[in-house]
Amino acid sequence: MAGRGQERGSRHPSRRTIMTHMEILSRTTPNGYKVDVSRGQRIGRVSSEWFNRPDDDRYLSLTDLNSAVKRRSERSKTRIVESEAIRVEASRDNPERLMLMLPDVHTPVAPTHWSFGQLASLVGAPATYLRQLPAALAGINLQYGLSTHRAEQVKTLEIENGRLELRAVTGPDYGRIFDHELVDAVQKIAGNGTGDTRWKVPGVLDWSTSIYNPNVDISKDTTTLYASDRDIFVFLVDDLNPIEAGRLPNGEPDLYFRGFYAWNSEVGSKTLGIASFYLRAVCQNRNLWGVEDFQEITIRHSKYAASRFAL
Repeated sequence: MAGRGQERGSRHPSRRTIMTHMEILSRTTPNGYKVDVSRGQRIGRVSSEWFNRPDDDRYLSLTDLNSAVKRRSERSKTRIVESEAIRVEASRDNPERLMLMLPDVHTPVAPTHWSFGQLASLVGAPATYLRQLPAALAGINLQYGLSTHRAEQVKTLEIENGRLELRAVTGPDYGRIFDHELVDAVQKIAGNGTGDTRWKVPGVLDWSTSIYNPNVDISKDTTTLYASDRDIFVFLVDDLNPIEAGRLPNGEPDLYFRGFYAWNSEVGSKTLGIASFYLRAVCQNRNLWGVEDFQEITIRHSKYAASRFAL
């Protein structure tokens, strides 16, 4: 956690006047540079990701992350089926196992935790309650819902993962943007995300000296490159090239640097989006300090989302 026992400042203080004088400094020394995090605002989005991600979600480079999400998309396929044609199978001999039979698929399909929730939502059933029931009883309830719910088409995303799994159930017009497509776009400017370009995983602020050190080894604990079975999130900065935005009252330079984070879900758990900003520091628990000029764009996974993203 951060050197201080408690983070300072409110989450959304008012933004100060946009700076008009900027000077990009030469590449910094390994010792880092002093910053004033009392300016700007604190943003906790990255810290929330950092705190909640298990080790399996953490990657040490964009190349490794992209390889993982691209492999799963290559093993996945999409189809559109009638919801009333989905059959639920459960065995009394195995109370934990619930399987689905989809039209024109001869192998049972295992729903993931996420897709089971989507399927329950489709028929208006409480997923949390169904998960507490034995599979046979949950299957009866789910099948009843599929049989009596108004017939409609749904789009499935299935993956061969040792067994056939159902990763997502969405509306037929869901505009899927695969996670690797976002990572591909990020890599066009950020390379590996480890310093081979200007963009990299951030360093860390030393609270005792107010020195921001951009040169920190990338590890499972420090990385800001995340991917799970339902989403991805990446945060990168240009912290080796600070910008002088003016002077502090004591005459020292007021330094900040560029940063952005981006996210996506190919299974429908969230939008696609990117936020860009200037910031003065990132602390050990990945709070963003001294943030200025925060801008955010989101794209809903609607019918034409993929074409909008391609632009």
